[in-house]
Amino acid sequence: MELAEHCQLEAEALYRSGKYHCAEAVMEAIRRHFSPETPESVVSTVSGFGGGSGAGCICGAVSGGTVAIGLVLNDKKATTHLTKELHIWFKEKYGVTCCKTIRANNAKGICPLLTGEVAGKIAEMLSRK
Repeated sequence: MELAEHCQLEAEALYRSGKYHCAEAVMEAIRRHFSPETPESVVSTVSGFGGGSGAGCICGAVSGGTVAIGLVLNDKKATTHLTKELHIWFKEKYGVTCCKTIRANNAKGICPLLTGEVAGKIAEMLSRK
């Protein structure tokens, strides 16, 4: 199994476990595979992003993933580039990055799936670096 697929399945499983929400699951899957020396406690830095940061706006998986990219790369220019690529990919796939809109326009239970897909996409992008 390739790393991107492994991260995708792991993030989805973390979400489904009930211990992590979307942003946390993406952050944890990426941390484990790309920055294992970083303590797990860093995952709490994205806890406020779940459910569209509590307001239903930007998808928590995308915002948590953006933080995960920055954690791994520690390079402003590269992080900005991959964040833009992530947003473009996500909008092409789901039409918007708004959590409320995504949940309203898709079948119930879309969040675990898109959480995994975001983690997989990030792993794919980071593997190219």
